[in-house]
Amino acid sequence: MTAIIFGVNGQDGYYLTKLLIGNGIRVIGVSRSAGDVIGDVSNYHLVQSLIEKYKPKYIFHFAANSTTDHSALFDNQQAIVQGTINILENVRLHCPTAKVFLSGSALQFENQGHPIDENTSFHGNNHYSIARIHSTYTGRYYRINFGLKIYIGYFFNHDSPLRTEKHVNQKIASAARRIAAGSLEKLSLNNIEVQKEFNYSADIVEAVWILINQNIKYEAVLGCGQAYSIKDWLEACFMRINKPWQEHTLIRKNLFPEYKVLVSNPKLIKDLNWRPKISFIEMADIMMR
Repeated sequence: MTAIIFGVNGQDGYYLTKLLIGNGIRVIGVSRSAGDVIGDVSNYHLVQSLIEKYKPKYIFHFAANSTTDHSALFDNQQAIVQGTINILENVRLHCPTAKVFLSGSALQFENQGHPIDENTSFHGNNHYSIARIHSTYTGRYYRINFGLKIYIGYFFNHDSPLRTEKHVNQKIASAARRIAAGSLEKLSLNNIEVQKEFNYSADIVEAVWILINQNIKYEAVLGCGQAYSIKDWLEACFMRINKPWQEHTLIRKNLFPEYKVLVSNPKLIKDLNWRPKISFIEMADIMMR
């Protein structure tokens, strides 16, 4: 039994690979920078050759540049939108029994500060969310018109030690570790009152695995349903080095965040018997080690 992971080089690809191997599944990892196959999911002929060759039982599409910065406009159109089309068309043609997972995002929903679920309306207010919405509708098109087994999981914020410092949770944890070691740097942050979820990547890929191995629900928000502020995270990280975060942080004012609160209503995925294992405090321990 074989699985192909497009975008294997990210944190989700890493933890999913471990999970799949633990379940006796052969993994073919594809990424532009590392993996069993070096290549781009936007390359139709590459995707075609892999699906034809391996006839996988599972395909996971994780490839993306996880930023809303406009500089990633074309990168994400190619990875998310074109990548989805390439995968699904080749599944239709060459491996129609495969189960396909497409990554969605919390950012593609209309956010009024209330818990978001699968019935919340979409709202494309940046190129990243527009690409995710396009990918979702493409998945639904192939599911409805061709009977393919297409699953979509809408990821809420999740982290691990594999994150880079362009993600604020890792930025804070890494700075705190350096300060504990003697660094005199000041950590520069924007609005620290923003609230979001602090899920662990390994927990979230277990939710992906549960979702794709049933045939009742095909789309689900993936999150714990509990929100904490950036300030809460600052306090948790600096508490572990016994230093006051206020003395080591510069807060830039007059900058407006993308959202004030971003939190899921995970009733559906929990009804499928998924529960997160790692708490907010345990996440701080993991990220600070």
